[in-house]
Amino acid sequence: MPRPVSRITGRPVVITGAASGIGRSLARRLSALGSPVAIADLDEAGLKETAESLRGPALTRVLDVRDAADQLRFADEVRAWLPAPLAAVFNNAGVAVTSSVLDAVPEDDDWLHDINFHGVVNGTRAFLPILARQDDGAIVNTSSVYGLLGMPYQSAYCAAKFAVRGFTEALRQELRGTGVRAVTVHPGGITTNIARNARIRKDPEGLGRTKEQMAEQFEAMTMTSPDKAAQIIHHGVERGKARILVGPDAYLFDALARITPTHYYSVISGVMSRARGRQRESVR
Repeated sequence: MPRPVSRITGRPVVITGAASGIGRSLARRLSALGSPVAIADLDEAGLKETAESLRGPALTRVLDVRDAADQLRFADEVRAWLPAPLAAVFNNAGVAVTSSVLDAVPEDDDWLHDINFHGVVNGTRAFLPILARQDDGAIVNTSSVYGLLGMPYQSAYCAAKFAVRGFTEALRQELRGTGVRAVTVHPGGITTNIARNARIRKDPEGLGRTKEQMAEQFEAMTMTSPDKAAQIIHHGVERGKARILVGPDAYLFDALARITPTHYYSVISGVMSRARGRQRESVR
């Protein structure tokens, strides 16, 4: 018989990438609902802002998720701090690179892979022993809709997010029969600062757009706020979901991956063209 799903509301959680975006919204939401939160990010100023907005107990840690040894030290600090058994670890930190494969800069791709994939692996390996010892809790790893479909000019990001998906799904099978769960999160377009913080050397489509203009276009296409994303993720983990789709565009991507696994971009590009057309009309 499958075990009943343990609730996370009101119980301690760990969240990386908590200085902004989904991570900050998760921390605020769960703290407001009574959860002690251990939050981490490389952005010390943003992390401090998040901590100051929390209502309950918090452990704050400046952390580079790429550093496996420091992730282990952070896990030791959390273990000593825990006021109750750990409910969930949200490996959420992430960055973006926009480039064609032809013009890709290896250092940029390595930077992204080290954060988006190896950071998730490091966090999972650091905290999984705590959850395994409890035989309870959830590892919640943030993939993306770009972990469901490959998109042009996002080869590094897609590769890392597909890797997060594969890693977490493999872990899920290893955890069968235990009280620990492995969850993948697939956000669609979320209105965060990820596009503004991305590494972009030039407009990959050759349209001469600046980084600021490209970020504005991305943000105009997003369909979900960080607070709404946090609500969806929280409810999904509470309900025992193994895979959580965030936003209406995530459901579109998921459906296209199943229905037309090699020709999906024709549909997506058509939807994007119509949306951009409506944006231009609204500006006039």
